[in-house]
Amino acid sequence: MSDPHAGHDHTPKVTAGNETKMLIALAITFSFMIVEIVGGLMAGSLALIADAGHMFTDVVALSLAYFAFRFGRRAADEKRTFGYMRFEVIAGLINAVTLFAILIWIMYEAIERFRNPGEVLAGPMFIVATVGLLINMLVFWILTRGGDTDQVNIKGAVLHVLGDLLGSVGTIVAAIVIYYTGWTPIDPILSVFVSILILRSAWALLRNSLHILLEGAPDNAAPEAIEQYLKQTVPGLAAVRHVHVWMITSGKPLATLHVRPAPDTNPRLLVKQVEAELMKKFEISHATIAIDWPEDTATDDCCLGDDLQQGHEHDHSGHAHDEADHDHSGHDHAAHEHGHEGHKH
Repeated sequence: MSDPHAGHDHTPKVTAGNETKMLIALAITFSFMIVEIVGGLMAGSLALIADAGHMFTDVVALSLAYFAFRFGRRAADEKRTFGYMRFEVIAGLINAVTLFAILIWIMYEAIERFRNPGEVLAGPMFIVATVGLLINMLVFWILTRGGDTDQVNIKGAVLHVLGDLLGSVGTIVAAIVIYYTGWTPIDPILSVFVSILILRSAWALLRNSLHILLEGAPDNAAPEAIEQYLKQTVPGLAAVRHVHVWMITSGKPLATLHVRPAPDTNPRLLVKQVEAELMKKFEISHATIAIDWPEDTATDDCCLGDDLQQGHEHDHSGHAHDEADHDHSGHDHAAHEHGHEGHKH
């Protein structure tokens, strides 16, 4: 059976407009982050510095998106058959750890400010925070221009910028309170509030990065859900086994599975239907599907360990999965001519 993915490019679909938007937004955000750090130190405002820390999360998100576009286009080679798609995930993990370090520092400084309140210059604080609000509004406008806002990297960056808009508003409020009342504890209080925003972003980034690196299944494509859906929707499908789903990077799920045709079912057409349903329901554009024949399924167990799908028809008890003992001779993989020679991921 011919591979419907032959000649298919699995690198992210990126337009020049997306890259340009990301680069402009990144340059603006990074530049003002430096200005905000300097302004926070000069004004003695921890809230401004915390807001700069939150802007750092924007820089991280925009950088990841931009370099994911750039590296994702690089061709696969013999050692990296999926190319450089995982660069985004590795960078996300490193940056999540960095963000937690920034959080610890801000929290420590906030406690020290409560113990020993210092002078805060409300005027410079207000000016820098207001400019920051305008900068964030400009970046938001740049990112939401055009018709590509549903792209996963664009959407993630937009969410970060929206969070930073809220942080800028909080800093402006703190500056106004200090100017009219002289109550400086509002500064560390607002810095803690902004830190909570950073914590949510950092935790989400860490959790998602680890989930992908641990070959976790997408939320909408659990193996059990895939098995049940295919059995209900694909005619001529007698059984589905050995379903494994993972993500090579965010928004790029892959799957391997075995299917057993019902009697008098054309295996070629069955595989095509399964591939079509995986794409339609679970957005899995790349699936490797092996054909199981009825007489072979009794002795074929999954070599990846205990099956996670409770009630699955294959039994692992008493089986030692030594690779040499795992006989695939009964499998007719030729029925699914899923040739990967020259396949570019």
